[in-house]
Amino acid sequence: MNRRSFLPAAGLGISALNAAAQSPTPAAGRVRQSVCRWCYSKTPIDELARASAAMGIQAMDLVARNEWDAVKAAGLTLTIVPGPTTIPDGLNRKENHAAIEEKFKTMVAEAAAAKAHSIIVFSGNRKGMSDQEGAENCIIGLNRIRKYAEDAGVLVVMELLNSKVNHKDYMCDRTPWGVQVMKAVNSPMIKLLYDIYHMQIMEGDVIRTIREYHPWIGHYHTGGNPGRNEIDETQELYYPAIVRAIADTGFTGFMAHEFIPKREPLVSLKQAVDLCRV
Repeated sequence: MNRRSFLPAAGLGISALNAAAQSPTPAAGRVRQSVCRWCYSKTPIDELARASAAMGIQAMDLVARNEWDAVKAAGLTLTIVPGPTTIPDGLNRKENHAAIEEKFKTMVAEAAAAKAHSIIVFSGNRKGMSDQEGAENCIIGLNRIRKYAEDAGVLVVMELLNSKVNHKDYMCDRTPWGVQVMKAVNSPMIKLLYDIYHMQIMEGDVIRTIREYHPWIGHYHTGGNPGRNEIDETQELYYPAIVRAIADTGFTGFMAHEFIPKREPLVSLKQAVDLCRV
C-alpha cells in the first residue's frame, strides 16, 4: 500500500460500521482527531466518513479532490489536502518554484472554497544538495506562496518524513532543520507537519521535541513503530502520554491517525481514537 495513493476500492465489515455509526458520538478530547484516507483505501469514502464522525473524529487527511464532497457531507473538515509538490520533487529546488506557485494558486483557492483547514507541501529529496542550500531554497519557495495561503486562510504544512526507512534522501527529515525554515518564513499560516512515526525513527525523544518546538508545528500524524502499525501495546510509542504533551502545549490544530490497521479497520481506528482521547 502506497502512502500517497488515493485508490477507491470496496470492502468493509458491515458489523463494525454499524456499531460505529449507531453508537453515540463521544465527547471530543483535548486534541481534535483526524484520519488519513490512504490507510483505509479499501473502505468506501462515504462509509469511512460516516463511521469516523460517529467515533468523534472531526476531520480527514489526504483526500482526493473527487471525494471531498463525501467528507464534507459527513460533517468532517478536510485536512492536509494534496498540494503542488511531491515527496522527491519539492521546494528545495529553485527551478521548481514557478510551477509550484502556479499550481498552488489554484489549489489553495479550491481548498479555501471547500473550507479545508490545511494543504501539504514537501521539501523534496537532497539529490546531492546540501541541507543549508535546501533550507535557503525552501524559505524562498515558501515565501512565494505564503501570501496566497494567508489571504485564503488555509494553513500550509511541510511534512517531516524519515529518510532512514521509508523515504530515502528526503531533506526535511529532522525537526531542527524544519524549524530553521519555519522561523525564517515566520508566517502563522506556514508550519510543520510533525509525523510522530517518522520522527521516532529519525530522532526519538518525541515528547521533549514537541514541547520545545510546538510553536512551529501545525499538524500531527500518528503511527506505531516499528512498521507504522497500530498504536497499541505492540509498539514502542505510548500515545496517551504523547497526546497529553501535545494538548498541554495549547495546540488547536488536528492530529491524524496514519497507521496501517491489521484487524477490522474500523475496530482498529476506534481503538486509536479512544486511546488518544485525553
